[in-house]
Parts: sequence; structure tokens; C-alpha cells
Amino acid sequence: MGIEVGGLLGLIWLIIVIWAIVKVAKSGAGGFAKLIWILVLLFFPLVGLIAWFLFGPKG
Repeated sequence: MGIEVGGLLGLIWLIIVIWAIVKVAKSGAGGFAKLIWILVLLFFPLVGLIAWFLFGPKG
């Protein structure tokens, strides 16, 4: 039972990170800023997602 829950949570987390990357890519931020945000989200998913929600490009 624990493996299924962990797998489901991992899938949800992956979907959230992919959603954040798509939002960054569609944002009005400059190309370099987009690249930095995407790299942060990929290499530091938890911290990157929190930082993106707080400081990331809006809109």
C-alpha cells in the first residue's frame, strides 16, 4: 500500500513541477531569467518551486 501512495505523490509532484516549468516558459520574463528558473526547478524541485511561487515571474 505504501508504494502506491508514494508513487501517486511522486506523480502529483512531477505534474506540479512540469506545470511550473510551462508557466515559466510562457511568462514574460527574459530568456536568461526563464533559463535560470527552469534550471532551478529541475535541479532543486522543492526549493525551486517554493521560490518560484514567492519570487517568480507573474502573469
